[in-house]
Amino acid sequence: MSAAETEIAVSTVIFALRVDEPRSPITLSLPLVFRTREPFDGRWALPGGPLGDETLEDAARRTLAATTGLAPAYLEQMYTLGDPDRSPDGRRVVTVVYWALVRADEVAHARPQQNVRWLPADDLPALAFDHNLVVEYALWRLRNKVSYSRIAHALLGETFTLRELREVHEVVGQRELDPANFRRQIEADGAVVATAEMRTGGAHRPARLYRYNADVEPVDLGPIARTAGIGKPTRSAP
Repeated sequence: MSAAETEIAVSTVIFALRVDEPRSPITLSLPLVFRTREPFDGRWALPGGPLGDETLEDAARRTLAATTGLAPAYLEQMYTLGDPDRSPDGRRVVTVVYWALVRADEVAHARPQQNVRWLPADDLPALAFDHNLVVEYALWRLRNKVSYSRIAHALLGETFTLRELREVHEVVGQRELDPANFRRQIEADGAVVATAEMRTGGAHRPARLYRYNADVEPVDLGPIARTAGIGKPTRSAP
């Protein structure tokens, strides 16, 4: 296939924190689409599709809406894959990969989609194409960024307790954190602002609700993104 016949596609890795069964632990999960045609008939794959007459981000959002019914709060271009032998049927496919974060309540209210299933990000079967490698890289990016940026808010609601924020860091980072040390670090960082509201009900005593500091971007993508808006993560309006 010549360069003129190269196909351009967009795929997205979507992460959310989910509790699949009552009293089961929180897991970092992602939606996958069951393929019903060759190549890789019968395997799971990342949501995506061919690029149309649109921007790359619009293509990512369109294919996500069509396959999962989700409109992610955080969407960032991650990587471009273009090896000549990526597709076993001989096609030359260049795929622009995005990664996204959505809240659990958004997942719960999304319209169920045929042939879509949420699976634990760290326990996936053999996926179609090179999608296992794509997910592995997206996990690496997420776990690195959550340790120094402020993107954890995209997995939470507009307000949250410090316990809920700590759980995000623990699940994503795969390690337990000391509650007192975590509180001191978060408060010293200035990333969150205490509200006048309290979270009541449940097994725990009332807890202060916080929100993210809107004056601070969730992640710094560098001077080009700051001045031109190129590659800047997008967030849905409250």
